[in-house]
Amino acid sequence: MQFFVTFLEGIISFISPCMLPMLPVYITYFAGGSDSKKHIFARALSFVVGFTLVFSLLGLFAGTLGGLLSRYQTAVNIVCGVFVILFGLSYLEIIPLRFLKGINGEREAGSIISAFIFGVIYSVSLTPCVGAFLGSALMLAASEGGAVMGTLLLLVYSLGMGIPFLVSAVLIEKLNTVFTFIKKHYKVINTVSGVFLIVMGLLMALGLFGRLMSFLR
Repeated sequence: MQFFVTFLEGIISFISPCMLPMLPVYITYFAGGSDSKKHIFARALSFVVGFTLVFSLLGLFAGTLGGLLSRYQTAVNIVCGVFVILFGLSYLEIIPLRFLKGINGEREAGSIISAFIFGVIYSVSLTPCVGAFLGSALMLAASEGGAVMGTLLLLVYSLGMGIPFLVSAVLIEKLNTVFTFIKKHYKVINTVSGVFLIVMGLLMALGLFGRLMSFLR
């Protein structure tokens, strides 16, 4: 169930207000002057692999740190839960956290290798854009403890964000209606996302998240 939660967080990150509107621009860059769907998909996949590598390494670090602090599990749960609640309040615009605001950058990926490097480097500038849900996934990895679990959780998070990205790279022309609908309902999406984070944070802080996951298994 933890994996479903992080996968869902990845999907919500994909439709975040500062990432989705830039998607057509990304796809244009990956096209590199070519209309070939195969070329666009290959470069988009390389880009996704790039940021997946970085996020997975972050998960490895968070999981390892959580494992080292396992004897202080109650404190780790409270700290991680509080952070996730703050992320949720930021999404609801109750508490402004400037470091979670998106930033836009313009780079071009001309080949598979450059697209991979683009993904690695751009993961840094993606972090403020998807910071709330990326941070939530990292807090979950830390609270779960263990390098393997931390890596897997962030890998699943990256898949949640990467799979829609790859689908969009191939079907961008057919998804305009869907994107328009999402953009028109950003306020509702942000509200639901914020509430989701707050509930998740409360469960983590109270030590109930692990019990809930065990129950749902």
